[in-house]
Amino acid sequence: QLVESGGGLVQAGGSLSLSCAASARTFSNYAMGWFRQAPGKEREFVAAISWSGGRTYYTDSVKGRFTISRDNAKNTVYLQMNNLKPEDTAVYYCAAAASTGVPSRPRSYNYWGQGTQVTVSS
Repeated sequence: QLVESGGGLVQAGGSLSLSCAASARTFSNYAMGWFRQAPGKEREFVAAISWSGGRTYYTDSVKGRFTISRDNAKNTVYLQMNNLKPEDTAVYYCAAAASTGVPSRPRSYNYWGQGTQVTVSS
């Protein structure tokens, strides 16, 4: 089970930090990813981190603004979002993949959270 938290309403240029807590004892065996879905749009990849935390991968639109990290001792993955833009508005989902890499395709992920809303006002 994956449970996201930390979403909310923020003005453009502001910051938010998302967390995703996993209940599985095998959390450290999974790559973790963040995806988002805006109204009327398909779910899109945001960032991923390998099981060890040694590799990360970002979609171009968030590079330099978002940072993904994980704490395997706490079974938690984070997404720090800075310099937020209105186009970042979406429901953000965390997901777990039984992978040794940093997958970016939704179909590579085995488990999904319920999502948390992020709204950025202009």
